[in-house]
Amino acid sequence: MRHTKMKNAALVITLALVGVRGAIAQAPSNAEIQRILADRLKGFEKSVGIVVGVIEPKGRRIVAYGSMGMNDPRPVNGDTLFEIGSISKVFTSLVLAEMVQRGEVELDDPVAKYVPPGVKVPERNGQITLYDLSTHRSGLPRMPSNFAPKDPMNPYADYPIERMYEFLTNYQLQRDIGAEYEYSNLGAGLLGNALARKAGKDYESLIRERVLVPLRMSSTGISLSPQLKSRLSTAHSSVFRLSPTPHWDIPAFAGAGALRSTANDLLTFLAANLGYIQTPLASSMAAMVKVRRDASENLKIGLGWRIESLKEMEIVWHGGASYGSRTFAGYDPRSRVGVVVLSNYNSGSGIDDIGRHILNPSIPFGDGSIVKPQERTAVNLDPRLLDAYPGRYQFPDNEIFVVRRDGTRFFLKKPTEPEFEIFPEGDFAKGNDDFFSKTADALYTFDFDKDVPDRASQLTGNWGFLAPRRGKRIE
Repeated sequence: MRHTKMKNAALVITLALVGVRGAIAQAPSNAEIQRILADRLKGFEKSVGIVVGVIEPKGRRIVAYGSMGMNDPRPVNGDTLFEIGSISKVFTSLVLAEMVQRGEVELDDPVAKYVPPGVKVPERNGQITLYDLSTHRSGLPRMPSNFAPKDPMNPYADYPIERMYEFLTNYQLQRDIGAEYEYSNLGAGLLGNALARKAGKDYESLIRERVLVPLRMSSTGISLSPQLKSRLSTAHSSVFRLSPTPHWDIPAFAGAGALRSTANDLLTFLAANLGYIQTPLASSMAAMVKVRRDASENLKIGLGWRIESLKEMEIVWHGGASYGSRTFAGYDPRSRVGVVVLSNYNSGSGIDDIGRHILNPSIPFGDGSIVKPQERTAVNLDPRLLDAYPGRYQFPDNEIFVVRRDGTRFFLKKPTEPEFEIFPEGDFAKGNDDFFSKTADALYTFDFDKDVPDRASQLTGNWGFLAPRRGKRIE
């Protein structure tokens, strides 16, 4: 169903309990949350930290554990800044909803109206609308194929908006617009740029004017003052051996993930969404969760927000990640509880489980404790096996990896990321054919087809404590 107007959206956030089964769960106590965080960071609390913020009918509270950084022993707290990654998409879509409320744009406006002259937006059985971009049904891929960063540790820094427009002009959609849900950083970045062009200002200025100033979120932004920088936690990645990593610069994709914020500021944002504070954004916030499209069996997508059915309850949430952070923000409109979880490390497993558990303690949380990377030693590969591994491999999430050989060296590459070298480690004569990366805590295993012993048929990548990923050879 297409939506051409949001003028009649509810002016307040619906909090009715009619028709909802089960008692409203109580959020865990501060002591319980503290135990969860201590278990998650066990042995690493002097290097990294997690901050949890809870807002509920009886007030708001902060529970923090750990440090600002490996080389910064200051404890994290509610005013510590973190990269919030894709939670930025919620702010972008809130501006969209607010601009619709003002009559400045319509949800069904083609995004082609808001790109520079000469830029061609791909079409297929219709035009991509602002609504399609916000709900990830534009047909655009997750990332553009011309995304090839020079610095893999700060991958978005050298990708200007002109390259995004170049990709759009030459891209052919692989499915009809609106046909399927496909999460797209490209689409969210394009939406942020389109709204900024319409408003006649840059993305950060638009977010500040329409959201941050009205909500008095003075510790949120992209370009940080010296005072805010002093509160910005160091980013760390366990994939990159829990080493400090650069904060990302995201010029073209700002609407998809460029914002930095604090637990206190994000609790203010959730307070506005839950109706605890009065704001002129209330009707726009309500409209964001009234407009919904299916994503999967238990998941719908509103404007920016994910709306998920979990254990007889519905939560509204979004997560975020960079190489050196994982974040979560969500709320339960029934209990009027909101939760923020911010970490200055990316472990691979994330911290979404902590956020969900706090919203509903009947939802279990996993074992996401940080594991110290194992030291590995490269071995010489039998020359007879050199040609067994090169090829292309497709994973269940449709990601494509390419394995290339250069003499006795092997390289692994995804289309949108820089190539990196992998090294043989195992006893290949006994079928233990493991490869590893020296820059990431990653292990790759090639399983041979027993009927074709000179061909590698599958590839498994194990990032930290993520479940091994298995890909089928397609070439």
